[in-house]
Amino acid sequence: MTETVRPFTVVIPARFGSSRLPGKPLADIDGKPMVQHVYERASESRAQRIIIATDDERIFKAAKKFGAEVCMTLSGHPSGTDRLQEVARLYEMSDNEVIVNVQGDEPLIPATVIDQVAENLMDNPHAGAATLAEPIRQRDDLFNPAVVKVVSDKDGNALYFSRAPMPWARDSFAANSDSLPDIDGFRRHIGIYAYRVNLLNQYVQWPQSPFEQLESLEQLRLLWNGHRIHVADALETPPHGVDTEQDLAVVRRIVEMMS
Repeated sequence: MTETVRPFTVVIPARFGSSRLPGKPLADIDGKPMVQHVYERASESRAQRIIIATDDERIFKAAKKFGAEVCMTLSGHPSGTDRLQEVARLYEMSDNEVIVNVQGDEPLIPATVIDQVAENLMDNPHAGAATLAEPIRQRDDLFNPAVVKVVSDKDGNALYFSRAPMPWARDSFAANSDSLPDIDGFRRHIGIYAYRVNLLNQYVQWPQSPFEQLESLEQLRLLWNGHRIHVADALETPPHGVDTEQDLAVVRRIVEMMS
């Protein structure tokens, strides 16, 4: 029996401006711009359409050169989510269409997780968005504010995202243990999202929420406004994205070994 593939769209936001690594979507990795690697990984997924969303003519031209579909968007969007909504509006997507946001600095992202997050959203009609997580094994990761943590309810609905350690293991941490308690409760958030278009249309009308401003985590705007985010453990852990020159050097070495 032929498996039914439910349609979804991948949008890859790619900005030229970056405080830590300007122009990184065009950074060369094994003879290709980084955004091309992201596009090729997304092309391995079940997405029916892949759109690169940019506000920069250089990225637009580079993407067109390797055959991608590109959407020029406005500059000055406060978040990648706002840029996604502009793409949905320009393409006149229907309210129930599913968009997966694949960051333009994730050149090693597995197609498996793109498919997974899209399928999870379509399997959970009560949720407006879906995302992924993975277990935290190291105490240092739990206490690192750069590692975003998530806690969920029994049905996989996110209760909160934070840069702080959570849940708080009172007795273990009071004892100043060097290791984590042996419980299955610590999760690192993996920043890939699937959205329904109707939620994106609402999102851009809401002001930033107080907790979003405190934590610098835009997904908290959804929870603040009463919407559910489905969370599941990733079937495959995506490698770290590229934020710095050091990250770029690591990815270049990995791609070189793979080629």
